[in-house]
Parts: sequence; structure tokens; C-alpha cells
Amino acid sequence: MTATISMFSPNLFWDTDETTLDPEKNARFIVERVLSRGRLSDWRVLNRLYENERIKREAMKIRYLDKVTLSFCSSFFNVPKSKFRCYRQPQSIQQLWQY
Repeated sequence: MTATISMFSPNLFWDTDETTLDPEKNARFIVERVLSRGRLSDWRVLNRLYENERIKREAMKIRYLDKVTLSFCSSFFNVPKSKFRCYRQPQSIQQLWQY
């Protein structure tokens, strides 16, 4: 069975029209959402949708991953953190604003 966007948790794509998401064109967006906000069940759907090599390739190009997610990806894919774009180009604002 091939996974579809509708199989992910509804909270992942709450701000997006799921019917316009193309798994090929929007792969990085989908991978980023699952890695950053997904559950274990979403990870399983992601693995049915893409091969590990594709997930790794897209994850390495993502602009921002939190430290825990970056560590997970680095360990899971056996790639040094320094190879990830988000590690080489950290966000300029590292903390939330103080209100």
C-alpha cells in the first residue's frame, strides 16, 4: 500500500490544502513537517511514502531543525551533523522573543 498525504495526522498540515500537496514536488516540506511535528505513526507513513535515502537527502537540505530532531536525523542516517544545512546555517534569532 502506498501512503498518501491524508494518512498523516491532521495537525501536520492544518495550514495547507492537502489536495494541492504533491508528494514529489513538496517532498522537503512534507519531510520537514513530519520530522518537526509528527508522531511515530507519521514517521511510519513517511517511510511508506519515501525511501530512507530520499528522506535523508531532503532532511539534509532543511533550513531549520531543532537540536533534538537534528540529533535524531544524524544518528538515524549515520551522517555527521555538520553535513546538515540547518547546522551550517543556523537561524539568526536563536530564542523566542521576550514579551
